[in-house]
Amino acid sequence: MRLKLIALGQNQPGWVMDGVSEYAKRFPSEWPFELAELKPEKRAANRSTEMVLATEAERIRTQIPRQALTIALDERGEQLTTRALSERLSLWSREAPCATFLIGSADGLDAALKSGAHAQIGLSRLTLPHGLARIFLIEQLYRAVTLLSGHPYHRD
Repeated sequence: MRLKLIALGQNQPGWVMDGVSEYAKRFPSEWPFELAELKPEKRAANRSTEMVLATEAERIRTQIPRQALTIALDERGEQLTTRALSERLSLWSREAPCATFLIGSADGLDAALKSGAHAQIGLSRLTLPHGLARIFLIEQLYRAVTLLSGHPYHRD
């Protein structure tokens, strides 16, 4: 199963890109990982937050592979353990060829995009900076994949 992260926000600090690169290269060939960075929409006084998020959602949708499951990241989403995430990945891998994770811009994700997602998960009840959320997610995806393959990376 392919794993894809679509994240709003470009020009992340070097430590974020280094962290993402480090984990991305670790994924086994049967679980390839890809990151698509999209530029957030500019905020303007004459455009509501909903309008901005809807425009961003259009651009996000163009990056979602056909037949992919979409998993929206939201602080109010379901909180999973690493083992539960691993079990979900196993289940999702039988349902679709790709799981696409979505991290929104500073104002989050469009409501329609979230409600249409296959799942909504939260990484933490804490508010995380977007760059740190990327690293946190990719590390947890890698950890979940190692559990599925019996690799000793994860320890309970």
